[in-house]
Amino acid sequence: MVKKTALHLNVFEKYLALWVFLCMLTGLFLSQVVPELSLAINDLQFAGISIPIGICLFLMMYPALLNLQLSELKKLAKNPKPIILTLISNWIWAPLLTAFLAYYFLAGNEQLIVSLILLGSSPCTAMVLVWGALANGNQEQNVVNTTLNTLTIMFLYAPVVSLLTGIQDIQIDRTSLLVSVFVFIGIPLVLGYISKKAITNRKGAQWFQTTYRPAVGKLAIAALLATLIVIFSLNGNVLIEHPEEMIRVSIPLLLGFAIIVGVNLLITKLAGLKYKEGIISVIIGSSSHFEIAIATAISLYGLGSQAALGTTMGLFWEVPIMLCLVYLGKKLGQRGFWKKE
Repeated sequence: MVKKTALHLNVFEKYLALWVFLCMLTGLFLSQVVPELSLAINDLQFAGISIPIGICLFLMMYPALLNLQLSELKKLAKNPKPIILTLISNWIWAPLLTAFLAYYFLAGNEQLIVSLILLGSSPCTAMVLVWGALANGNQEQNVVNTTLNTLTIMFLYAPVVSLLTGIQDIQIDRTSLLVSVFVFIGIPLVLGYISKKAITNRKGAQWFQTTYRPAVGKLAIAALLATLIVIFSLNGNVLIEHPEEMIRVSIPLLLGFAIIVGVNLLITKLAGLKYKEGIISVIIGSSSHFEIAIATAISLYGLGSQAALGTTMGLFWEVPIMLCLVYLGKKLGQRGFWKKE
């Protein structure tokens, strides 16, 4: 049996919003000083994907997919209501609302529209475990939900993105979309399951949970930050000359977060959930899997694309918003917003 340990933010996670901002500035600086560096990285390609960035994207995805725990799914029948509400938010409300806001605010810019659809159609499977622990939510429900998200994203991500981009006939390479799902979710998922089983059998579940996972988690964030530096160095000239692009994509992102969080708060209250279940449902139902969104955007449009930039802005805003949601949830819980435990 694995001894349960309290989750907490490590130094990378605690200041992730700051690291993201610093990487943005570093990328912009490099775009003016040594623009050849990012171009050289982007030119090392195989099948249209930068090899160094492909490695970074894999390292971003692999730790998240270690959360798959098939044995936990048998607990689904124990208390299905909060999990069902979360799945509805992840695969119906959030994608539809994000697509509507993208079409409304970003009309005429297909890549930015696609970037928001990629974000809105990708339910989170990793950082929500940390947010849920910080909020003192029901971590058993959290594990079940993230396991379900890990499985459903394999089969629903490409169809949902294809459906929502097809509303206004936005042309995307659907073959590349399917390949992205296979490469950036399927392969890490299989390798994650195999390596987890092998390491657990050899070193024990406790070592896997307390040593191996935190180590690869730090590596994943480092890979994420390296990718952001390259993205912003490639987009540096465009952003410096047209900073309104970041503002433009941020408006529907922030509005979408506000609406989805508000709707999930209301639904969990009307459904009569208790605090521990309600806060987990709101957190998971309101967050996105920005790693797969960034990876897919790069695969579809390239490293220096506006789509890659748009998904990166999703990451930039999600971290502080989720931390604020943890604080808000605790305050609402103390004031009796949800049903008493």
